[in-house]
Amino acid sequence: MRNFVLAVDQGTTSTRAIIFNHDGEKVASSQKEHEQIFPQPGWVEHNPDEIWANTQYVISGALREAGLGAADIAAVGITNQRETAMVWDATTGEPIYNAIVWQDTRTQDIVDRLAGESGVDRYKSSLGLPLATYFSATKIIWILENVPGAREKADAGQLRFGTMDSWLLWNLTGGLDGGLHLTDVTNASRTLLMDLQTLSWRADLLQEFGIPISMLPRIVSSSEIYGAVASESELAGVPIAGILGDQQAATFGQAAFDAGESKNTYGTGNFLMFQTGEQIVQSKNGLLTTVGFKLGDAPAHYALEGSIAVTGSLIQWLRDNLGLFASSAEVEELAKTVPDNGGAYFVPAFSGLFAPYWRSDARGALVGLTRFVNRGHIARAALEAAAYQTRDVLDAVNADAGVKLTQLKVDGGMTANETLMQFQADILGVPVVRPVVTETTALGAAYVAGLAVGFWSGLAELRANWHEDRRWNPTMPSAQVEKYYRDWQKAVTKTLDWVESDAI
Repeated sequence: MRNFVLAVDQGTTSTRAIIFNHDGEKVASSQKEHEQIFPQPGWVEHNPDEIWANTQYVISGALREAGLGAADIAAVGITNQRETAMVWDATTGEPIYNAIVWQDTRTQDIVDRLAGESGVDRYKSSLGLPLATYFSATKIIWILENVPGAREKADAGQLRFGTMDSWLLWNLTGGLDGGLHLTDVTNASRTLLMDLQTLSWRADLLQEFGIPISMLPRIVSSSEIYGAVASESELAGVPIAGILGDQQAATFGQAAFDAGESKNTYGTGNFLMFQTGEQIVQSKNGLLTTVGFKLGDAPAHYALEGSIAVTGSLIQWLRDNLGLFASSAEVEELAKTVPDNGGAYFVPAFSGLFAPYWRSDARGALVGLTRFVNRGHIARAALEAAAYQTRDVLDAVNADAGVKLTQLKVDGGMTANETLMQFQADILGVPVVRPVVTETTALGAAYVAGLAVGFWSGLAELRANWHEDRRWNPTMPSAQVEKYYRDWQKAVTKTLDWVESDAI
């Protein structure tokens, strides 16, 4: 009996495979980190071959832990880091360059060139996105302009572009032997190349950007049977039936399907998604308009998103670059050695500032330092940065949507940090709610795959699977909250205008 669904969660720092049962409960999982490659300041890369090898490893690991085989799995879903872009040779199956990660800022000159006198919002009304280094299109342009032989191969129709979902799907379905070159609407909506209304590639932009249409995957819905896993895999014959970008997947896994529902994921960065239903809402306050999901032939659902580049990765930075503690879990104990931040504020603009500022000229700053400040204050300031940045985004959501949230659903690794969750509730002034199943990104991918094959009957059944685990209510006096937030906003101003030229 096929009583389980397997989700592949290809994230920024690791790849996981998680097996879920019909109740949406985790049955088994396997996880493997991949190398973070930093060739120059502001450059961030991943090795696509390593990620594919890790994907095979974690699939085997999850099946082995659960004692299951292909005959037990009803469907496979994929979720992925969205804007990370790679290009491979369709005749050899080899990447022509490392994957350029969403955090990478090397393409700022290309952004400036494309923006011209019209500015970064030149295409925002139809794409939902500003021109920024964050998105995939400028990374494709950089590869075509800088990798020897890439332009010639692209013009000859030999190259394929993909976000990580496309790379994994192509390999899982056979690679050179009939591999499928597809992407779903949520990932396509993060490329700067897809029209939100038509859900198709913009031919005029491809021409302007110099990207051949032959490079691009076919756009499909988030929930349909795309094909089957190839015979070389332990999952041979199992249908691959769902793809969602990671933040859309987390929202779906939180059972936030309808307009007005939202979630905030605390991972490498923070990502707040606010569903707007079938309506496309253009943000006037620095948010992104994106596709939330599309189930088969049903209309697409849209969302507003606030993307924050650095939250969990700041904790990793304190661990790996400064050696402030041995494991990320220790940051909470260190932060609890002090009652507050001691006047220190940490603005982690390592890749510039994302929503709602969109300032690529910003760089990280630790301000308010006195000799009183110690390791505990710095740890607390790092945690608080995630909460302050979330309020920046939530204030923008409230302004765009015209409806204030009454509670915030949260997920991701940092939600295990109760000190952060309480501070988040205090700074927002609304309850923060964590579900029983916190692996909502993988769960969302499992859900869309399971819906496509009839494993779940519909959204009502998925809603019934959601259960609250913990709730944090605000307790901090409002005057203190506003003093803290006012100082945070002041700290943000100290990070701006730092990068004057990329020609240094």
